[in-house]
Formats: sequence, C-alpha cells, structure tokens
Amino acid sequence: MEVRKLQLRRRVHEILDVAQPDDTASRVADFALMALVALNVIAVVMESVDAAMERYALVFFVFELLSVSVFSAEYLLRIWSVADSRNPRFAHLSPNQRRLRWAFSPLALADLLAILPFYLQAFVAIDLRFLRTLRLLRVLKLTRYSPAMGMILDVLRHERHSFSTAFFLMCTLLILVAAGIHLAEHQAQPEAFGSIPAAMWWSVVTLTTVGYGDVTPVTTLGKIFAASVSIVGVCLVALPTSIMASGFANAHRRRQERLESHADIAVADGYLSPEESRDFMDLAERLGVEPDSAITMVEAAWQRRETRSLPDACPHCGKRPGE
Repeated sequence: MEVRKLQLRRRVHEILDVAQPDDTASRVADFALMALVALNVIAVVMESVDAAMERYALVFFVFELLSVSVFSAEYLLRIWSVADSRNPRFAHLSPNQRRLRWAFSPLALADLLAILPFYLQAFVAIDLRFLRTLRLLRVLKLTRYSPAMGMILDVLRHERHSFSTAFFLMCTLLILVAAGIHLAEHQAQPEAFGSIPAAMWWSVVTLTTVGYGDVTPVTTLGKIFAASVSIVGVCLVALPTSIMASGFANAHRRRQERLESHADIAVADGYLSPEESRDFMDLAERLGVEPDSAITMVEAAWQRRETRSLPDACPHCGKRPGE
C-alpha cells in the first residue's frame, strides 16, 4: 500500500512538473494550465468593461470559481507530491522539509498568488475592482513554462545586489535633488516646492527623464539646477538598463555552458544513445536554446572529444604519431 502511494505521488509530481518530451499526460496538463491562465487574463480584462460585466457577471463568477478550484487543487497536489521530487537540491531533506522549501520558492509563491485574491475577500474588506485586477498576477504561473520569463527571474536573482545598489543610489539622489530644488524654488513657487516631500514629485519626473512639464522651475538658479539634474538623470536611467543587459548576457552564457557541459557528458563514452539525445534536446528546449544551436553544440562536443583522444604532437616536428 505504501509503495503504491509512493508511486502515485511520484507520478503526480511528474505530471505537474514541466513535461518531458515523451510524457503525454504531463504535456496535456501543462497546456491545459497555460490555457486556463491565458483565459483568466482575458476574463480580468473583459471584467473591467462595465457593459461586459453587467451582461456576463454570472459567467465570469462561474469561471472564477472553476479557475480557483483548479488552481487550488494544483497547488495542494504540488505540495503533496514535491515530497518525492528528484530535484538534487532536495536530496538531503525530509519530505516535510522539501514541502516547506518548495512553498517559499518563487514558483510556489506565484501559484499561491494565483488563488490568494479569491480567499482574501472572505477575510478582508477589499474593493472588488482592485481584487479583479490583482488576479492578473496569475500570469506569473507561466514562468514555470516559459524559458524567457524564467531567464528574467534568473537575471533578477543573480543581479539582486547590483539592483539594490542602484536603488539605494536612486533614493539618495532623489532626496538630494528634492532638497536642492526646494532651496532654489520654495520662495518663487511655495505650492510646488514649499517642502522637500512636495518637491520629490518633480525630482522623480526629472531624474527618470520623463519630464511631464506640470511643474517647472522659474528662477535662474532653479533652471541651472534642473539642467544639471537632467544630465545626471540620463546616466541614472542607463544604470539599471546596463545591469539588465549584462545580466541577460551572463544568464545566456550560463545556460550555454550548462548545455555544453551536458553535451560533453553525453558523448564522453563515444556513443550518443537515442535517450541521451532526447534528454539533451529536452534540456535545450527548457533552457530556451534553438534546436540548430543545440545540434551545433553536440557536434562541437564530438570534436572536443576527438581532439582529447588524439595522441600528443611531437615537440620537435609538431606532428602526431602516424602522420
């Protein structure tokens, strides 16, 4: 009985996990969940149209109940089945520790956010329009199935220290710029720059180079200061952009190195079995690498293996034995 329960739990985990190429049930489950998330996004958008909401309120309500039921069952099944996960990170943990570790992972939090707004309304008085809009967070569930969205999370995780430094710099400059424009303009425009908190709106708009123009300096000192801040703002906006660009380049390099390492292991014994080839192409798909690039990596791995297997060249003539 215990063995059958273990097999069932492991099979549920395999179905709910990202599908393997030969696992039809898992692929069907993935596509069904992705379609349900997409339909939920469409439903939230249509509910913001008053005419559609008045006419199809019951349809939207029934669809929401169905969606929450499916997402809730999925969340509970994931917590139950993750105890038998074959993820190497969970190898040293007990079943309950695995569940706890998974519950605080980014993907699990995205699953929780998909159902939380519905249950939240039962305990907290909350505006229904805000609640419906909050349901758009369900789109985060697609991160599990999208290599592109997964790469974004990977970049944010690896570059979190750089982003925190950039954010600290932005907050510091925001306060300094608000204080400076307050000193320069508070007498000429007390309604807009009468205090540092009031001047922060102008600081944010100017430092981000948006420049709405609703509030502008009128004094000579204020204009000179605003021109200087605008130049600094261009550099400030480029800072997080450069961090993201560098992070994406590093993430792409890490994925390629991982795939190249997997290719080297697959051809190490001089034979690439159909199972190894299928596993390699599946990994390439999960990492967002094009099939042509993956095949090129396998060919390069074969060349590296052949080069390593050749005898060393003669230090005098530069020829290998037999040449």
